[in-house]
Amino acid sequence: MSSIRSYVRENWLWLLANIGSMVPLLWLLWDQWQDNLSINPIADYTDRTGSTAIILLLLSLAVTPVQTVTGWRKVSTVRKSLGLWAFAYAVLHMLVFVGLDYGFSLRFILLDGLPSKPYIVVGLSALLILLPLALTSTKGMQKRLGKNWKKLHRWVYAAGLLAVIHYLWVAKVAFGEPTLYTVILVLLLAARLPTIRSWLSKLRPKRTVRPAPAARKRPKVAAEVADM
Repeated sequence: MSSIRSYVRENWLWLLANIGSMVPLLWLLWDQWQDNLSINPIADYTDRTGSTAIILLLLSLAVTPVQTVTGWRKVSTVRKSLGLWAFAYAVLHMLVFVGLDYGFSLRFILLDGLPSKPYIVVGLSALLILLPLALTSTKGMQKRLGKNWKKLHRWVYAAGLLAVIHYLWVAKVAFGEPTLYTVILVLLLAARLPTIRSWLSKLRPKRTVRPAPAARKRPKVAAEVADM
């Protein structure tokens, strides 16, 4: 029991991030079971998996700015989990479209899907970018790729841009969630610019350094006894 408590105490943020990432999927399954979905459940699956994928991707991109401002290193432990969950929801989003919408018919997708819904190309591009990032997210692959690992994983910025463009294209609205996500993404990317990152780091609260306790002088008699 003590080992479990110590594990939870050490990894509570990671556990919270993973449990929180599962909630939208469990909620969707619950609504399906309770018949709480709309008259077009496929549209519900599509919207909810897609929006969750973007939210989790934005949260993973928010880790670095949060760490820059707060200096809280522990927050970096959830970056990979949030990114992998974003990829998982993006895969579910694609499977809903390909499987439930088009019955896994490539011919039907090419004849009907692409001409009527060209935004799927942008969404698929974002997913294809996330695929190698998910496959190389392990520590072993990070060691194998070395410096190239960071170069590869910077492509997540392109995936984020394509994801919000896909969402804006699908929604076709001037204001709303897609616009909000776009603004958030722009701010998160801007926070990585050297000048802005340096300014954000100055907002970090300064830690007060406590002076070391003064050494106590030994009584004269005790000192003489100790020196004997």
